[in-house]
This record gives sequence, structure tokens and C-alpha cells, in this order.
Amino acid sequence: MAQDLTSAAPGYRHRRRQPVLPDAVLGMAFFIVAEAMLFFGFVSGHVIVEANAMGGWPPPGQPRLPVASTAVNTLFLLASGAILFYAGRRFRESADAARRPFVLSVALGALFVLLQGYEWQGLIREGLTLSSSSYGSFFYMIVGTHALHAVGAIGWLFVLLFRLQKGWLTEESFQAGRMLWYFVVLIWPMLYWQVYL
Repeated sequence: MAQDLTSAAPGYRHRRRQPVLPDAVLGMAFFIVAEAMLFFGFVSGHVIVEANAMGGWPPPGQPRLPVASTAVNTLFLLASGAILFYAGRRFRESADAARRPFVLSVALGALFVLLQGYEWQGLIREGLTLSSSSYGSFFYMIVGTHALHAVGAIGWLFVLLFRLQKGWLTEESFQAGRMLWYFVVLIWPMLYWQVYL
């Protein structure tokens, strides 16, 4: 068996292969696929129960969801995603150029969550709870799971914003954080369509 002389040559350095995707981005992609399957499972269950509901859907006596105000809130979330995309493009130019759009994006995302909480308070006062009906159960399970993802993603964006302020933010971690927020933003219209309309 022939010996590989290049590896024994003086001054030889083993070159590490460049990964196709950075580790943080690949890990986030796997997480997003798993979470998308979770949401698709919830929505599938909702569709089946709605299709087989006796007496119509939503059940009689249950409050109607605030379709119009949630549509406006949806626009805040979509704007947040678009502005974060812009911030990512600016980050490639300079970290300072990304700061303002990044802060605006996080603020719009937080506004979305706060308005959702306000909406929930009104629905609970009107009698829509987890135990009031399968309608309430599915609403809080699907929309609540999305809200948890939104809060977690906003928390992560705050960490990234702190790193940006300190000059520690890397393109890889910013890209992974943006992917998570894009997932939260882009899955919401499908959930809105299935649950609210």
C-alpha cells in the first residue's frame, strides 16, 4: 500500500472542508422543519374536527374571532419580517446600517404579540376558553403555540440585537435568527386563514 507523501511533507497543512451551510443555519433549518410538522399536525386536526362538527363551525354560543383587527395585526407581523430581511441586507454592508431596521423589526414583532394578548383577554371575557369547546381548544392550541414561538424568537432577536450593539454579532448567528423569525412570520398567514376565516 502506497503511503500518502503529501501529508508527510514539511509544511503540509490539512485544509478543512468548507461546510455547505454554517452549523447554526443547518441546525435552525432542522428545527424549522420539525416545528412546521407540528403546526401542520395541529391544522390537520383542526380541519378534521371542523369538517365533522355537528351544528356548524364555530359551535353555537361561542364568540366570533376578531377577523378584521387580527388582519391588521397580521400586517404588522409581515412588515416586521420584511424589515428584518432589509436589516439582513444592510448588515452585509455594515453592522451600524442594520441597527435601525433591526430595532424596528423587533418592535413590530413585539407589537404583534401584545395585540394578540389583548385579543385573547377579550375572547376570554366573552367565554372562549380552552375548555369552552373544541373551537376554543383548537384556537388556543394553534394560536398559542404560534405565540410561544413568536415570544421565543423575539427573545432570541433581543439577544442578537445586544450582540449587534456590542459588535459581537456574526453573519451566521444573525442568519439563523432571521430564519427563525421568517418562520414565525410566514406560517402565520396560513394559521390565520385556517383558524380565523
